[in-house]
Amino acid sequence: MRAMELGCAVVVLFSLLIAGNAEIYIVTVIGEPVISYKGGVPGFEATAVESDETIDVTSELVTSYSRHLEMKHDMLLSLLFEHGTYKKLYSYRHLINGFAVHISPEQAEVLRQAPGVKSVERDWKVRRLTTHTPQFLGLPTGVWPTGGGFDRAGEDIVIGFVDSGIFPHHPSFATHNVEPYGPIPKYRGKCEVDPDTKRNFCNGKIVGAQHFAEAAIAAGSFNPSVDFASPLDGDGHGSHTAAIAAGNNGIPVRMHGYEFGKASGMAPRARVAVYKALYRLFGGFVADVVAAIDQAVHDGVDILNLSVGPNSPPATTKTTFLNPFDAALLSAVKAGVFVAQAAGNGGPFPKSLLSYSPWIASVAAAIDDRRYKNHLTLGNGKILPGIGLSPSTHFNRTFTLVAANDVLLDSSVVKYSPSDCQRPEVLNKNLVEGNILLCGYSFNFVVGTASIKKVSETAKSLGAIGFVLAVENVSPGTKFDPVPVSIPGILITEVSKSMDLIEYYNTSTSRDWTGRVKSFKATGSIGDGLMPILHKSAPQVALFSARGPNIRDFNFQDADLLKPDILAPGSLIWAAWSPNGTDEANYVGEGFAMISGTSMAAPHIAGIAALVKQKHPHWSPAAIKSALMTTSTTLDRAENPLRAQQYSGSETVTLVTATPFDYGSGHVTPRAALDPGLIFDAAYEDYIGFLCTTPGIDAHEIKNYTSLPCNYTMGRPSNLNTPSITISHLVGTQTVTRTVTNVAGLETYVISTRMAPAIAVEANPPAMTLKPGASRKFSVTLTARSVTGTYSFGEVLLKGSRGHKVYGFSSNYNSIEVPYRMGEPSFFDGMIRQLRAKCKYYTGYPKDLGPSRVIHFTSERQFVQLLHEGHPVVVAFTIRCNYTNNLDKVLEEAAVEFYPQVKFMRVECPKYPGFCITRQRKEYPFIEIFHSPEQASNQGRVADPNITKYSVKVLPFTYDLSAYGFREFFKRHGIK
Repeated sequence: MRAMELGCAVVVLFSLLIAGNAEIYIVTVIGEPVISYKGGVPGFEATAVESDETIDVTSELVTSYSRHLEMKHDMLLSLLFEHGTYKKLYSYRHLINGFAVHISPEQAEVLRQAPGVKSVERDWKVRRLTTHTPQFLGLPTGVWPTGGGFDRAGEDIVIGFVDSGIFPHHPSFATHNVEPYGPIPKYRGKCEVDPDTKRNFCNGKIVGAQHFAEAAIAAGSFNPSVDFASPLDGDGHGSHTAAIAAGNNGIPVRMHGYEFGKASGMAPRARVAVYKALYRLFGGFVADVVAAIDQAVHDGVDILNLSVGPNSPPATTKTTFLNPFDAALLSAVKAGVFVAQAAGNGGPFPKSLLSYSPWIASVAAAIDDRRYKNHLTLGNGKILPGIGLSPSTHFNRTFTLVAANDVLLDSSVVKYSPSDCQRPEVLNKNLVEGNILLCGYSFNFVVGTASIKKVSETAKSLGAIGFVLAVENVSPGTKFDPVPVSIPGILITEVSKSMDLIEYYNTSTSRDWTGRVKSFKATGSIGDGLMPILHKSAPQVALFSARGPNIRDFNFQDADLLKPDILAPGSLIWAAWSPNGTDEANYVGEGFAMISGTSMAAPHIAGIAALVKQKHPHWSPAAIKSALMTTSTTLDRAENPLRAQQYSGSETVTLVTATPFDYGSGHVTPRAALDPGLIFDAAYEDYIGFLCTTPGIDAHEIKNYTSLPCNYTMGRPSNLNTPSITISHLVGTQTVTRTVTNVAGLETYVISTRMAPAIAVEANPPAMTLKPGASRKFSVTLTARSVTGTYSFGEVLLKGSRGHKVYGFSSNYNSIEVPYRMGEPSFFDGMIRQLRAKCKYYTGYPKDLGPSRVIHFTSERQFVQLLHEGHPVVVAFTIRCNYTNNLDKVLEEAAVEFYPQVKFMRVECPKYPGFCITRQRKEYPFIEIFHSPEQASNQGRVADPNITKYSVKVLPFTYDLSAYGFREFFKRHGIK
């Protein structure tokens, strides 16, 4: 292993020597890929498939044409560049025709000018965007029995996972306690061998396991000792998503001697195919992800789960729908593969989606009906609520409370932040043993350098009965999840309750004149937090779940297409974890984890889609998506309209009535999806028509990615045959058409409509009768009655005589004929539009779900370099990749203020230079510049002390900006 690492290091160094400023580029070239080649090249017959038809990759026609394309790629590179000055990483042959290559920017420019080259785009990064949910979704009683029970649910369906790999030895993927799996001839994927153990990653349940890291290696990001040059999951994320979709049924979730339930995937008999393209520390690269998608479709997967998305909209193309990533997925859908993708975790802010295209099922995240709560009872009788998956202290007994700062072995250890309770060696065991240890929830827990798991281990090693973590200062909207621990423990999340605890502790604790404790008199007991409480007010849209409206380009212009598509459980999901996984500090070394994200919601839909595919094997991806959407619900368990977590004016989390921009069509209802009655189908040509009709998309760009001319349009993009209608700019009257296909028996449907008063809606015909397999068109006419400047939402209901109910949703922006706006824009709204217009990429801190915007730079020198070199400033999670001509003027002026000696990149910096902030506060009051990460932390904003020296905070949407004179600033900086 050591020799292998050395060899890899030499290769990476060599690549840097031959291309010191090299980057990864994705290149597309003239010539059709396998999936759409209709002949014309001498010696090679057609390989194209019809829409929803799988590729026969074993045929000589396909393999010979595929080799031909790869030879053309190699020939082009060898003709243009000298050997050793470039490195080809992948040849893309099946879904798109092109390759990924590691070259210098100068060489990329040569490629752009070369005959036969369609596009050259710099690679961009991507990132990783259940015991109870099967019952919550009604699978055991309403769905699995229709397919022969849980031990047949998903039989012979292959789900591909483009993720961080898999831990193959987990019981969720074991085969020893299940009926043996037979061969699956349609799947042709290969299984890599673990380079350390020499064991095969496949076992019948896992039918394919490959990894893709050429781009990561070329970029110098890949570390084989940490990232594993194999399909082995070094993160935990990939094992988790695979288990949610297709994990075995009835697997006991045991941690710390307690069983939290039995885990099961949505389709427990489905097969798992692993395509590792994400890695622990850096996420991944699109070149690797596209190679993984290409291979998955080549291998014959039925369903593709992508709990992954771009760090931001890729600005290398003019539209969100056309880039190598989305183009590869369009070809995958043409090959009959259903694609579920996480919508993104940028909520609750508008236009925060990272999944855009109509051929993809974009999945939002819901909170299900399960909540974990706990409480701390103080000696004065007060009961403080909190969270903590822990056993209780001994019944009818109270225990002494001791604060970590009062039991230090030596006052010099304060440099280790002892109140975090991460280092047992700095605390006095004699004072802690038999008592409850009080600790402080500091900024270190937010950035991941401290964990509740470590607090539990510290308390246990010192002999404590239990522990309490008190949150004394919190960024608005900070999300706290319960963590399973082996001893009694609780996290007090409300600052006011933490203050009650601290006040009680201080008044009960006597000290000498130096402040040293003379006697500990405060007492308390910790309740049982192991049992969940079930709520009827579920599901709800999770705070972090990305929101619409969808965008069509990188000026963030609204698209005539609803996103997200559907809502599924994605909060506090129990599922398999890799013992090697480090994605969550609280689950290091564990076999299961309970985590949240739209990454968890997407595999719920992937697994349910597998069940639909099993029952209806010939349905197209669009038909499956339609069945899921039209049968979803917009009501919670109490029959009330769905609600969504959102920020209130005080930046606290509240619940508001949800809209389709939060949940799409609604929350998935698996049983109904198996028998939808009608479907809205769409084929490859329909998606091409949508692209050709969307304003601002160049026909040449469409042909570059699809090899098809724009011979077919549908009048307006809103005419794409989806189960929703979105019109981003409704003026006067507009009529859209839809076609439904009957997938049940003879039935008559009555069409009714419901819409907000500002818009009149009429469906025609009002009723229609369809025979089995028959299709019928109907139209929906929408008329603006009054100009509101906002979106209005409505519903089209097709109610069948045999009990089927088919729901369609409408969202329409009602405005006059001016550039459309969501009402009168505040200065901040306009600035955000400008910020996003030219963004390239970003890295973010996914645990910051608050409304503050924090722009990080890793050093004083780098800050100025970023400004003057034209690279994007690295921006925290809730604004994405924002570096533009407008913001850089502000930051550059600030830089000049505190670095008057700056001359471009030449900076001589004292250790802690101060900002000259008087002018800054006067002219740019919406920006606060902190001197240090500690100062930023004290303000309740995210700043990672390990990487950040300075942070710039931009005020959230909820601030009243009218008093600051921003119109003048707008005018001065040319923001419209």
